[in-house]
Amino acid sequence: MNISEAVALVEAFQQAAPRSVRVLSACGTVRRLVKGEHLFFDKEPVEMVYIVISGLVTLYTVDAQGEKKVIFILDKGKLINEVVLQGIPASINCEAFEEAQILCFDRQDFLRVMEQDFSLTKSVLASLAMKVRRLYRQMKNTPNSVRGDKRIAAKLWKLSRDYGVPGQGGTTINIDVSITYLAEMLGSRRETVSRQLKILVSQGLIRINDGQITIVDRDKLSEYFKLP
Repeated sequence: MNISEAVALVEAFQQAAPRSVRVLSACGTVRRLVKGEHLFFDKEPVEMVYIVISGLVTLYTVDAQGEKKVIFILDKGKLINEVVLQGIPASINCEAFEEAQILCFDRQDFLRVMEQDFSLTKSVLASLAMKVRRLYRQMKNTPNSVRGDKRIAAKLWKLSRDYGVPGQGGTTINIDVSITYLAEMLGSRRETVSRQLKILVSQGLIRINDGQITIVDRDKLSEYFKLP
């Protein structure tokens, strides 16, 4: 994939002026990550704007007890670190969830293009605003406010919406989501998540076969986590 093809995949560039697309195509580079490789770490100086071109990456934090908490999974076309435009060190870790290609721009080059293209600036702001809204929803689903099995049900419903493949037996989540990874997404213990998944299985809401999770009926799962 050349740089022009990579730039064409980015959601935030769809409304950008043709001149902006040409300039970005001329100054971008592509970096490849293997599964588990880090793009950057918390508190690390970062001078590049990163965008997912293929594969998946996760943004995560580590709490005082050393527990990993996944905040976002980002896929093709998504901006990873809009906050770098502020010019301060990273405040989160970024890791490849699977093999990924990342489009990279020097922060100053990217800012110069934004200064000349308000449509591009609005798209970048919209990407950042979407992350903020998702964080608001996550805050409502903290461990103290929502029962654990309902938190997992809500997370599985969202994963099935974003990465689900419909079939006769339901919607299968088409990414490698292990119990350990679910625990990291929810900021919970693996043993706790395992018990809560068994509740959802016993209710007939999900099936787990060979590590793959299938949502039997997305509407019923939605009703389950929305019940008081």
